Amino acid sequence: MIIDTHAHYDDEAFDADREELLSSLAAAGIGRVIDVGSTRESLPKIRELTRRYPFVYGALGLHPDEVGDLTEETFAGIEEGLSDPKILAVGEIGLDYYWNKEARDVQIEAFRRQALLAIRHGLPIIIHSREAAADTLSVVRELYGPGGPGAALPRKGVMHCYSYAAEQAGIYTRELGFFLGVGGVVTFKNSRKLKEVVAATPLEYLLLETDCPYLSPVPFRGKRNSSLNLPYIIEEIASLKGLTTGEVEAAAEQNARRLFPGIK
Repeated sequence: MIIDTHAHYDDEAFDADREELLSSLAAAGIGRVIDVGSTRESLPKIRELTRRYPFVYGALGLHPDEVGDLTEETFAGIEEGLSDPKILAVGEIGLDYYWNKEARDVQIEAFRRQALLAIRHGLPIIIHSREAAADTLSVVRELYGPGGPGAALPRKGVMHCYSYAAEQAGIYTRELGFFLGVGGVVTFKNSRKLKEVVAATPLEYLLLETDCPYLSPVPFRGKRNSSLNLPYIIEEIASLKGLTTGEVEAAAEQNARRLFPGIK
């Protein structure tokens, strides 16, 4: 079974054909999907998707570009949703210094606060980090490194759409116990750094994701993405690691179930 650990089917890009598309996934071997929060408006939509589709699970949180909306009311709504067994994580949360839509200190505080919420509830986090390598690692080490409040958690989280160097990948995986999310970018010709990371990282730390409707793999780069494109990502990972696609698919499923045991 293929599990898409990071999708955004709540996005308006799917308004015209969401039902048809989601209903087609099982026949293509896509057995489970985690729809991940980003905006305040996305949160109730994700809850509705998880109620409507048995194979859709959710994560609740605010993307760093949206943390200006992290009011006490919104925070309380996120926390209330974590009691739902189909909500498997807090995310996507983190830091984005590329767009810098929110002040960096505001982003860091929102990241820490949402991560601490996940720790209190024993849930993993889904981290978005763009051009914020040092500060992201600093927060993660503070909270999940030795002596941190999340150090003892058996399931810590995933670095979504991992984009940093192999050295940091080793810190996140082997030192801190995080997974790396690998999506369509790994198929791009200019993604040499990510290809090196995937080749060097033990398969037990890799998760499959699309980030749909964004980041379609080759040969659909620039078009709307969906979970139907995951086989292209699997093929690239298999090629980079000298494995069969079946081996990658099976390991990725096992990894997803390890991090998100609520997947049935």
